[in-house]
Amino acid sequence: MTSGVEKHLDGDAFAVALTSGIHKVIGEQEDTGTNLTLSLSAALAVVSRSGDKHLGTMLAAIADALLDGARGNSGAIVAQFFQGMSDSAGEITRFTTYTFGKAVAVGSEYAHDALSKPREGTILSVIAAFADSFRQSTEREANFGAIMRQAVQRVFTALEDTPNQLEVLRKAGVVDAGAKGFAELVAGMSEYLDTGKVVPAPDLSLLHEIEPAVDFVEQDNVSRFRFCTECLVTGEDIDRRKLRESLAVLGDSLVLAGTKRKAKIHIHVDDPDAVFKVARRFGQLGAEKADDMHRQQHSTHEHRRDFAVITDSAADIADADMERLDIHMVPCRIQFGDRGYLDKVSITTDEFYHELESNPHHPTTSQPAPGDFRRQFQFLASHFRNVLSISLTGVVSGTYEAARSAAERTSAPGNILVLDSLNASMGQGQLVVLAAECADRNLSFEGTVAAIKRQVPLTRTYALLNELRYAVRGGRLPGWVRTVASLLHLTPIIATKPDGRVALSGFLFGKRNRVSRFASFVAKRAPRDQPVDIAIGHAVCEQDAERLERKIEDQLPAIKRKTRTAIGTALGVHGGPGTLIVSMMPHLSADDIAGDLD
Repeated sequence: MTSGVEKHLDGDAFAVALTSGIHKVIGEQEDTGTNLTLSLSAALAVVSRSGDKHLGTMLAAIADALLDGARGNSGAIVAQFFQGMSDSAGEITRFTTYTFGKAVAVGSEYAHDALSKPREGTILSVIAAFADSFRQSTEREANFGAIMRQAVQRVFTALEDTPNQLEVLRKAGVVDAGAKGFAELVAGMSEYLDTGKVVPAPDLSLLHEIEPAVDFVEQDNVSRFRFCTECLVTGEDIDRRKLRESLAVLGDSLVLAGTKRKAKIHIHVDDPDAVFKVARRFGQLGAEKADDMHRQQHSTHEHRRDFAVITDSAADIADADMERLDIHMVPCRIQFGDRGYLDKVSITTDEFYHELESNPHHPTTSQPAPGDFRRQFQFLASHFRNVLSISLTGVVSGTYEAARSAAERTSAPGNILVLDSLNASMGQGQLVVLAAECADRNLSFEGTVAAIKRQVPLTRTYALLNELRYAVRGGRLPGWVRTVASLLHLTPIIATKPDGRVALSGFLFGKRNRVSRFASFVAKRAPRDQPVDIAIGHAVCEQDAERLERKIEDQLPAIKRKTRTAIGTALGVHGGPGTLIVSMMPHLSADDIAGDLD
């Protein structure tokens, strides 16, 4: 080691030391968890830039990158730690052991201040041990390598003590993953500062945007609130005190990291949109996410199931079936002008249709972000041998490809299979429910997949659009089609095709008796030689849906199963309020599949 690194740490040396530490964390990902691994990886792009590195400028860039890339509460805490280091360092060009110790102490204070209720036994305890060790060592030692060796001992002692401070860790027989990650970061930095050798770069393909959605933060590891919610607020002069006060009443496990111009929010709540509404008052909102912790927690106790079932929110499924069958869902994104929502999470179906009618901006819908899929896949594939994901038809959306790509880039031990439903809305939902019923019966994964694949081309969905103005506003249909339909009093019906296309299937003439005539239209296309399962959906027109159900029952006596629920955005965004949907497939139950497998 050069004498320069022994007593002084300039920007270039600090960049190498931090790189060594991050390599260490990535290499220990199985123990440190993906939240902190992926959060720290955001700093790699900063420290790997070519050219001379001004220490103060680089620390500010590291803090900013970590804030943007923060995942989970541990990621937000570490981002705030480096923000404290940056603020302490200011514009200095190199650290002495004293100024480094001072920066670490300020970072520890910032990290504790990020939480509304700091708790011992977490990453905070290890950060505090690091700061205390450096403060005490600099009183008698001026060599970075020697001080870091002592710091490594202190942080790992603190890490081993975390189960004695947090009951949930003691019961699980583990240490806190975020605390473990920070200890490894210090160890990796020490390896360079003490020996001059950088921890070799691990397989950086591990840096996929995956993360478990539940952190050890509650006494029993289950928050009484449902959604782990995060977002990023950007503004000119964010009042973090008022922001914290406004958020604190909404839930628990609040972590608020950042500066006056950018703030990262992590909180557990029942209503994610309430968090997003508060955040918008303080600046521009971005990077919204909300993970269902209760659904994930319930899954970890379903040991008898061979596989988990997940879909995207384009599938319309009754709430009772979602809960009964433990179906997981990744929300699509909805944008009204400059305001975005997570489908069926931060906006309900009723709220969506109200906005659709009243908002001057026609909504745009988009597939879930890749990270949304990968978080869910990572969690489920860590707890189940197999995961079955059934997606919105790939012909009209990139959702299937996004899910498939996310599955390929997930590192958890479980197998993940993504199927294209070649369907949407109620039809997609029927396939998902059937798969989930097979999982609930503990049928084999292979047998279930084979049965679902047989049903996919046989499942059809028909939608009766109440009017065409929403499809025209959204650019799905040219204006002249609406004009012709209006002149000729035509009510269009669209349907999914066996190849996954969604296309015009026919018209009803006039508006009178549209429910009865739609029922006849669907009944004529039902298979006559076997019983069927039907699902009926509606866009805030439940009475019409009830009449439609009765009319179909009159014409199709061989209905084995029927469901009815409100529809979301997949087809509703094009049809608007008053849209009716019917999907049907040849009857097949989990019992039938079990019999075939026997």
